Amino acid sequence: MALGTVLGAIVLFLGVLLLVQATIGAARAAAAADLAALAGADTIRGLRSGDPCGVAAEVAARNAAELSACVPDPGARTVVVWVEASAASLLPWRATAQARAGPPGPLGSREGVQ
Repeated sequence: MALGTVLGAIVLFLGVLLLVQATIGAARAAAAADLAALAGADTIRGLRSGDPCGVAAEVAARNAAELSACVPDPGARTVVVWVEASAASLLPWRATAQARAGPPGPLGSREGVQ
């Protein structure tokens, strides 16, 4: 009985640990995506020099993530990026996130909202 309780507690602890690591990985991926999209949008606006997707990839890499896709729209001055980041050492998969940066659409519109 006591052994079963201890094993149950260990399994519960490991489950919570994996959940926490997945949450941290998702937060890291989201932060990297946000920063990469902002850097790309700054490049489109002329605040930085270079290619928007190249700059976004560099910023993602500085935040321990990898840029998996980048869609710049110079006409709308926006950048949409997708990044992947290692979730944690115990998890076999990578966390992914998407972010869009640029000026807001017209008041009341859902432009760019996904």
